[in-house]
Amino acid sequence: MKRLKLSLFAMMMLGSLSFLFQSCDKDKDGSIIPDEPDPPITQVAKPRCVWIDAGGNFNDYANDKEAIKADLAKIKNAGFTEIVVDVRPTNGDILYSSSAGSPVTRMDVWNKQGYVWVERTATFDYLQAFIDDGHSLGLKVNASINTFVGGYLCPYGLGSEGLLFRDPSKKSWATTINSEEGLVNTMDRKNYGAKFFNPANDEVQAYLLQLIADLAKYDVDGIILDRCRYSDDDMMSDFSNETRTKFEKYIGAKVANYPADIMAAGNKSTIPAQVTPTFRLWMEYRVKTIHDFIVKARVKVKEVNPDSRFGAYVGGWYSSYYVSGVNWASPRYNAKKTYPWVSADYSTYGYADHTDFMFIGAYASSDRIYGSGEWSMQGFCQNAGNYFMGDTKYFGGPDIGNSTGWVDGNKGALIPQAIDACINSSDGFFVFDLCHIKKYNYWTNFKTGIDAYLKTVK
Repeated sequence: MKRLKLSLFAMMMLGSLSFLFQSCDKDKDGSIIPDEPDPPITQVAKPRCVWIDAGGNFNDYANDKEAIKADLAKIKNAGFTEIVVDVRPTNGDILYSSSAGSPVTRMDVWNKQGYVWVERTATFDYLQAFIDDGHSLGLKVNASINTFVGGYLCPYGLGSEGLLFRDPSKKSWATTINSEEGLVNTMDRKNYGAKFFNPANDEVQAYLLQLIADLAKYDVDGIILDRCRYSDDDMMSDFSNETRTKFEKYIGAKVANYPADIMAAGNKSTIPAQVTPTFRLWMEYRVKTIHDFIVKARVKVKEVNPDSRFGAYVGGWYSSYYVSGVNWASPRYNAKKTYPWVSADYSTYGYADHTDFMFIGAYASSDRIYGSGEWSMQGFCQNAGNYFMGDTKYFGGPDIGNSTGWVDGNKGALIPQAIDACINSSDGFFVFDLCHIKKYNYWTNFKTGIDAYLKTVK
């Protein structure tokens, strides 16, 4: 035992001496020079991004390149590092060059004249203007499209726009609703708002992938799919014959009483009290449809522009996002542990691992900035990290014009808090929308909040 203790002591001394000589250099006279201390670890500031909705800003930018240039300078001066430019609004037409899409010629807007059409008579390339001026300022420029939309029916008798209204032969592309009145093509309904495509329609997917490929030809830093989901009718969509055929092929069986064997007519968002195996598979099939399209879209973007990031915008309310047929989490996130109604393979079709970055709408009310769980800005962002499990980077941020408490403005003092809550719980910050910053003159408030954040970055 004594010999063992002596050996251990000797080994420790030799190890210490070895470390001493390894970690120090000698001067010319043989004296030992201690190593320089390691430099402090530097923290890179997270990106800050402004979303620029097509409709909300159309009145200012449709015909005025100088207005674009002037506002991008303000964005840069406020401390933002990126922008997201919406180039396919909810009417489904486009604000960039494509062999497949039709250019936006007018949009319905609210301005000083009321609710009116604003015509686009300018010929300059809308997206390219943002790219040129944004890059000259050092801003990253991302482009977003509203994905599964094909037309817009305006309220107050203003009219309609979009492919689904211009081309009656495309009616079969529109989603079919399992309404209380029976199965109805959405083009036969007079409800206002966006008209959605059926995500399972092969022709629809081919059309959209061409639009995405043409968008990727631009020198954009990222491409973001917004509304890459089923329609606003939610779980009532889509019950077309095409979807039925594909679903029955997927499960390898006929649905004898379609759609009643899946869910009751008119059910927009409620999980049935008795969850049947067919219902579980139906919900699985819907998220698989969106997942598979995301995969195809990513491949298309990378084929054309390998340097462009690819991602999507989703609402942070994951607990109810199933109604839209979307599982935006990591496939490693086990949804069944929290949501027992999902199928065994539901989690497999989480698509976060197929994105480079995501945008999380932390659209809480103005009195719910800090907190945990859903419906606080901070909670939305924190939850997203748990769902993503490191598979993607994500920007979290508020809607400062439409969420409860924000709609009337005068909330500038809360802007720094919103930045703090979101940017410190995400990989970056974004705000929706530029038109609200301008309307309520929040420029100074954003600069104050961003400057405060930057002071914490060493």
